[in-house]
Amino acid sequence: MVNNFEFNTKPGSYSWALILGGSSGLGFASAQKLANKGLNVCIIHRTRRSKLKEFESICESLRGDGVEVVAFNKDAMNADTIAEMIQFFKDKNAEILVLLHSIAKGNLKPIYSENTEEVTLTGKDFLLTAEAMAVSLYDWASAFAKAKLFKENGRILTFTSEGSTKPLPNYAAVSAAKAALEAIVRSLAFELAPLKITANCIQAGVTNTESLQLIPGSDVLIEQALVRNPQKRLTTPQDVANAVYLLSKPEASWINGAVIPVDGGEHLR
Repeated sequence: MVNNFEFNTKPGSYSWALILGGSSGLGFASAQKLANKGLNVCIIHRTRRSKLKEFESICESLRGDGVEVVAFNKDAMNADTIAEMIQFFKDKNAEILVLLHSIAKGNLKPIYSENTEEVTLTGKDFLLTAEAMAVSLYDWASAFAKAKLFKENGRILTFTSEGSTKPLPNYAAVSAAKAALEAIVRSLAFELAPLKITANCIQAGVTNTESLQLIPGSDVLIEQALVRNPQKRLTTPQDVANAVYLLSKPEASWINGAVIPVDGGEHLR
């Protein structure tokens, strides 16, 4: 393993990545990439019991690379979880180099349906989705900034999609949440700049994850993405994890407040 990170910024201090929503998909792939590159990783996840053994086995294999990998099966939306994690890092005298938000929890319903028996979106659905997929990033970033737990040149990263600007069937609540997420990231980038903390969104291409499969009509989205993408393949979690790693490196410190497509050119069409 080649260690690409400088851990010690002060005596007894070392750097971590904190992954919010790291049970699978983009979040877990990113956790693996950062751990493989020598960064200690803390994962907040909600892994189903049927997949927990596999999740824990991968975490254990990452520890073999000489890094700390800890996982907490807790609700990232709970204020007590934030307070507990702040205390965890304070006890370790540790600093956050990367805060990665990968919470995918939203309502996938139509706004309108001719079928009177089909459940459609309510205003509450919009609010709950935005709280999970957008506002929760602010809650964590703000709390850790106030606790002075970010490393200088720390990074806040999150995942958005083309759906933040383009309508998709059954995606209205998530679309609104992604648009709000991008707005929050811009404000974090602007207002946390005095602390030398940057914030950016990664706009991943269509990626065949569990979250995508929950979207009604996801098979059509996959077919369309294969046509649109000039490289004629879907984005993989590893593609996105590679971008997370690159944006975590010292050379990326001047990238701030951006929405960065990581899709092989899919957004061009």
